Amino acid sequence: MFANLRFQVGLLALMQALLFTNNVTLVAVNGLAGLSLADNKLLATLPVTGYVLGGAFWAMPAAAFMRRFGRRAGYTLGSMVAIGGAALGWFALTVGSLWLLCLATFVCGLYNAFGASLRFAAADVADAYRPDFKARAISLVITGGIAGGIIGPTLSTWSRGWLPAQFAGTYLTLVGFAILSMLLAQLLRLPVSKQAAAAGAEAARPLAEILRQPACWVAIVCAALGYGVMNLLMVATPLAMEVCSLPYEAAAFVISWHVVGMFAPGLFTGALIARFGTLQIVVTGCLLMLACVGIALSGVELMHFTSALILLGIGWNFMYTGGTALLTSAYRPSEKNRVQGFMDLCVFGVMVTSSASSGALLFVNGWSILNLLSLPAVLFVLAAVLWLGTREGWRLGRTLPKAVAA
Repeated sequence: MFANLRFQVGLLALMQALLFTNNVTLVAVNGLAGLSLADNKLLATLPVTGYVLGGAFWAMPAAAFMRRFGRRAGYTLGSMVAIGGAALGWFALTVGSLWLLCLATFVCGLYNAFGASLRFAAADVADAYRPDFKARAISLVITGGIAGGIIGPTLSTWSRGWLPAQFAGTYLTLVGFAILSMLLAQLLRLPVSKQAAAAGAEAARPLAEILRQPACWVAIVCAALGYGVMNLLMVATPLAMEVCSLPYEAAAFVISWHVVGMFAPGLFTGALIARFGTLQIVVTGCLLMLACVGIALSGVELMHFTSALILLGIGWNFMYTGGTALLTSAYRPSEKNRVQGFMDLCVFGVMVTSSASSGALLFVNGWSILNLLSLPAVLFVLAAVLWLGTREGWRLGRTLPKAVAA
């Protein structure tokens, strides 16, 4: 039984690795590709926005599709669409069309909308085999994204000049990763836990009622704002480094270490949550993001960008993993797809705003002001988490009581 658990979690982690190889590669090149195509440099991050907007647009439909046809079918469809979107991105760079590139990244967003649920699929597997392993399963699958931090920037550095149109070759290489993801999806066998089977006929509550639970909306706030702040600063970093006359290889290096910071902690985040409690880890993530801003404000040398982005990645991991684990306590099995889809919709919605404004805020206000603008969101999450802990009358180091999920 445990062997099946490990195989399925490992398979999900591999698919997460391919998803984030796609994501990180696009983050590394979309802004610069947009900058090369845009007459107005304020529009440089529109291809990034197109990708995030696609994820937001398809989040709830993707959840509904998987509720009806299953996660394997959803991941297969998402991979097939990614193949077409990557090919369209190659064509857009070849003909030099910014708007066609935005359409291509929007199409690729469907892949991200389906792939965002891989961490929830890990929770489903753990529920069926070992419910006490849920937080660790979530964090281990998220850890799969570390491959994106290594492969993505390396791939973009190698392939950006592969074809006459700069970065066109990078988009074309993503077709191969999408094909591999589609093949791996065919090996998935996600069991149904006894608890979920028993609750299958249980009436699902209205979404508004579920969202009124403090644990539910705080979980969504943690994931959405944590992702939004991370995205705001990450998307702007390659552009800021170019403004500071640092070479592209330096930007790829920083993004690579940032993604390692995002996913390497997944090897132990689940264990930390099991030992110290969900909210304690989220609070730590908020403090790390505040430290990131402090370092970013202290200088614009390579070491400043690298150190700040590593802390940003670790802070994101703690907030995102903690928020995900907290959400799983706030819904019934019959409600999971809808609530999970709503969380991802909120995450993508915040990311749309952050990616769309990132380039403009950077070029109009500068790197320092951009970092300062991220502080209110981090402080709001910190206040919400502390409020939840105080409201429920238990210390942050303890695990979430069952009463919160009732």
